[in-house]
Amino acid sequence: MITPVALGAGCGIGLWALAVSLFPPRPALSTVLTRATAPPTPTPPASAPIPAAEDTGRVARLGRPAVAPLRALGLPGPRLGKDLAVLGRPPSTHLAEKAVLAVTGLLLPALPTAVLAAAGLDPGFGFPVIAALVSAGLGFVLPDLHARAAAARLRVGFRHALSAYLDLVWITLSGGAGVDSALGDSVTVGRGWAFDRLRRALDTARLTRTTPWAALRRLGEELDISELAELAASVSLAGTEGAKVRASLAAKAHALRTHQTTDAEARAHAATERMSLPVMALFLGFLVFIAYPALTQVLNGL
Repeated sequence: MITPVALGAGCGIGLWALAVSLFPPRPALSTVLTRATAPPTPTPPASAPIPAAEDTGRVARLGRPAVAPLRALGLPGPRLGKDLAVLGRPPSTHLAEKAVLAVTGLLLPALPTAVLAAAGLDPGFGFPVIAALVSAGLGFVLPDLHARAAAARLRVGFRHALSAYLDLVWITLSGGAGVDSALGDSVTVGRGWAFDRLRRALDTARLTRTTPWAALRRLGEELDISELAELAASVSLAGTEGAKVRASLAAKAHALRTHQTTDAEARAHAATERMSLPVMALFLGFLVFIAYPALTQVLNGL
């Protein structure tokens, strides 16, 4: 019995470690507040590229041979590539993680199969093969789902920052500043990765002597944020045709806040509905627990 128990404990610890690595726990509120109130770190020069995580991790080293074949298959796709750009994650690291998790999922059913064989049970041939294929597919898809969810959260935060940035630009324009100075002065007030990306795009436009709205449009296409492209279109009218955009910027900021409030309410309602599912499952189980003895007595009496 010692060998099956040890193998089962090892399998459980491995599954727990895999779940923690894929879905890390949320940080404490005190940690989040400390990060939010910490002084900003000095930003690198605008001409320098955005630093990305180097492929020095264990997972990246193990899955590096599979990166080239996966790239030949056209992975990652355009949509996923934009999500990885939002996260600042190299595609090679993502593909290496997909390959390692797929191989891990392919080999994972071998452990419970060995445990069953050691216990004298024959699980057969079909079930381990099907379980290996299913777990390999899940391991291959899980990094994509995690990247999409993380990028969606970052885009929501970027839209919050963009609404505040629009208010700052509108106030600066009301004070008599020009379009270029209003865009540049307003972005220096905010902090966070969203304002860092805006500041970097505007600094790059200034150094390359291009228009700031063109840089904002490219940033919106890179991050797949349509509101940023709309802002670039409105600002370009003011910069090229002298149109007054103060009212338009105020309306866009109000529309963004309204949309964010609606999304927050929808997420709150969805969370409330999900909270009622365990209660309903418990209630149904209680009904089955009560009705099963009576139903058994009735069937035995027939």
